[in-house]
Amino acid sequence: MCPTHAEATDVLGSLTAAEALHRLRLVGPNTLPQPRGLPLWRRLLRAVSDPLLLILMGAMLLTILTQDVADTVVIALVIVVNTTLAVRQEISADRAISALAHLVAPVVRVIRTDREVSRPVGELVPGDLVVLAEGDLVPADSLLVGGASLQTDESALTGESLPVDKSPVRDPGPGSTATQATTPKHEADPTAVDGVLYSGTIVVHGRGLARVTATGSSSELGRIANMLHPQTRPTPLQLRMAELSRYLAIGAVGLCALVMGLGLINGQSFELMLLTAVSLAVAAVPESLPVVVTVSLALAARRMAHRHAIVRNLAAVETLGSVTMLATDKTGTLTQARMAVTDTWWPEDLDEGTLLGAVALCNDAALDASSGTLLGDPTEMALLRAAVAQGVAVSELRASCPRLSELPFDSSRKRMTTVHRCGDDGVLMICKGAPESLLHSDVLSDESARIDEALKLSRAMAATGARVIAVAHRQRAADDATMSESGMSLLGLVQLQDPLRPSSVQTIAACHEAGIDVALITGDHPATAASIAAQVGIEAGEEHVVSRATPADKLALIQTWQEAGHVVAMTGDGVNDGPALRRADIGVAMGERGTEVARQSADLIISNDDLGTVIAAVEEGRRVYSNIRRFLMYGLSGGAAEILLMLLGPLFGAPLPLLPAQILWVNLLTHSFAGAALGTEPVEIGTMTRPPRDPREGVLGGGLWWRIAIVAAVLAAASLSVNLAAGSRIGSSAALVCLGAGQLGVAWGVRARAHRTTSARFSAPMPLAMVGATLLLVGSVTVAPLRSLLSTHELAPAFWGLALLTALAGYLCSRLLRPRAL
Repeated sequence: MCPTHAEATDVLGSLTAAEALHRLRLVGPNTLPQPRGLPLWRRLLRAVSDPLLLILMGAMLLTILTQDVADTVVIALVIVVNTTLAVRQEISADRAISALAHLVAPVVRVIRTDREVSRPVGELVPGDLVVLAEGDLVPADSLLVGGASLQTDESALTGESLPVDKSPVRDPGPGSTATQATTPKHEADPTAVDGVLYSGTIVVHGRGLARVTATGSSSELGRIANMLHPQTRPTPLQLRMAELSRYLAIGAVGLCALVMGLGLINGQSFELMLLTAVSLAVAAVPESLPVVVTVSLALAARRMAHRHAIVRNLAAVETLGSVTMLATDKTGTLTQARMAVTDTWWPEDLDEGTLLGAVALCNDAALDASSGTLLGDPTEMALLRAAVAQGVAVSELRASCPRLSELPFDSSRKRMTTVHRCGDDGVLMICKGAPESLLHSDVLSDESARIDEALKLSRAMAATGARVIAVAHRQRAADDATMSESGMSLLGLVQLQDPLRPSSVQTIAACHEAGIDVALITGDHPATAASIAAQVGIEAGEEHVVSRATPADKLALIQTWQEAGHVVAMTGDGVNDGPALRRADIGVAMGERGTEVARQSADLIISNDDLGTVIAAVEEGRRVYSNIRRFLMYGLSGGAAEILLMLLGPLFGAPLPLLPAQILWVNLLTHSFAGAALGTEPVEIGTMTRPPRDPREGVLGGGLWWRIAIVAAVLAAASLSVNLAAGSRIGSSAALVCLGAGQLGVAWGVRARAHRTTSARFSAPMPLAMVGATLLLVGSVTVAPLRSLLSTHELAPAFWGLALLTALAGYLCSRLLRPRAL
């Protein structure tokens, strides 16, 4: 019988599965209240409150008053399409993020029908008995009814940074909390406050058995959550995009005012030039850019989830593309986290059975005798598994030697000690831990020759990459209540191996190829760390291989790297990784074996615990940023070309190269189709073989702005030349077709250079978007209703040839000028 079960028999009992199900139906799931989604009417109101759309609605009112039916219809169509797309994309993004939030379902160890089982946190009910260990989040408001040396971090509720000691109190039993009438503070028993555990707090030391008193909205955390109003915080990239949009809007409005002034000087009517200026401003500024960024990030997060990388913070998607340093732990990340005992050593006057019996007693892993399944820490399960394999009757041994007290393992002592009553032999104290913390005269009473022999052998074992545990014991009288870890006798050494993951070597090589430096930070022995680093290809050196690392060491290393200009991604799974995960630019938690503290501290959760998934996430981050820059090169070059065309036209004898409705039509068919499709482009060849981008670089950095200017100048010159060649009657129609064709050529030119062998290039929506946009462009001068609406005319075949040449010029220009990192 495991110690947890022993404690359970001393209290008033556990719930049965049927009782738990009945209470779950009565009180509901143990989940916090979810924020309500925005109603459709509020989404619509927010969409149409965009300043540029408000200007456009004012322009539509102007056309209605002047009975300009054609322009009224076009402007209305643009407003409806833009609003519909914005609302639809926003809903899709919310759904994607909501789906990601449910991909990680925390589980908890709970006693049901006097057996320890693993259940989702949401299934906890008042009256349940919960097993807690270091690193766990308290899943519900509870009373501590058993355990040892339990401390919790309640800073999330109280702001107090120091851990709080918790003492077991009288168990009220499962029946007293059936209706959740008992409050967390238990006014009926004022002395119970020291034993109250609050939902969402963290177990930072010790272990415990807790009786659930309140769940979900009735918990202390739930009450706080009910008072909060959710707020959406924009990502850094969204903020930069919004700032860019403001600058562009100011510049576009100024230039459009200049266009209006030139038109008035050339004798155009005020009404026409005002409408032209408004239409040009709307078309020139990518007003949907913040929405495009949000949707791109959300879609990337969903793709990452399919690749086992779950994003808890959308800003992490952007940052991933800039990672320059990956700090990884060893166990479960580079290795399989399936510890197995591969060798044992014991003194000549002892035997292996005594050694393995001791590690079975000094062990918190739980063994289900009926099914043979194990629950607990991987190392402790491996020790228990080895004891069973050698014929140790674990359940009978634990029943005959029940645990009386313990000193749990902690990172400073690096050992664990338990005290057992073993029949008439008095009390047995067993200690296991790191060899350097146990194999010395302060702990052992053995001769120095035996201690030196054990130390030498432990170093030889550790040099192979193995983990080594030393075990000692001491018999003492039944009335000896001291817990002094001294005067013990050495029982032997246990060697455990955690094999490398098959993909670890390739993953580290992929990091180096992508320009990402890798460091190994572990709490293991220096020889173990050096051996693993050598096997996977991590550069040897003090900065790249850090062993016996404490939480403070990890935090200091990350700060040092960040001060040196690195963007740091840190992987972790334990409670001691929490500060480092929060401090890193990207905190990466292991989803399978990681503690709740690690998962809550992280920006990214790897559901399969495979480090290769981090590389896949970095690839997605780089893909998102590249696609946003593609959209900017395409959208801004098109808008700038329209402004240049309207500015230069009057200087060369074309007073109004494009009519207002035609400007809006080009904007509609280019941005609504090809522009949106660019956000879904596949990963480009070479994405993971070039260095990370500089996070300080602006979105138009790397020469993107002057490339945009050149492409815009080419499109404007081609369109103006065609306009002048066509004459005043069909000049605007010819310019419309050429400008639209040129922009579509640019869209195709900025596409990702995908592998020819992959189907991703053709599974993306870009080809279909190009077909739709082309049909609308052709229809604008061939379909009678559209000609009437847009005031266009049919064109001779020669002008279609010129349009194709403009499209080719746009394609070649954008293709040749594409930055390598686009």
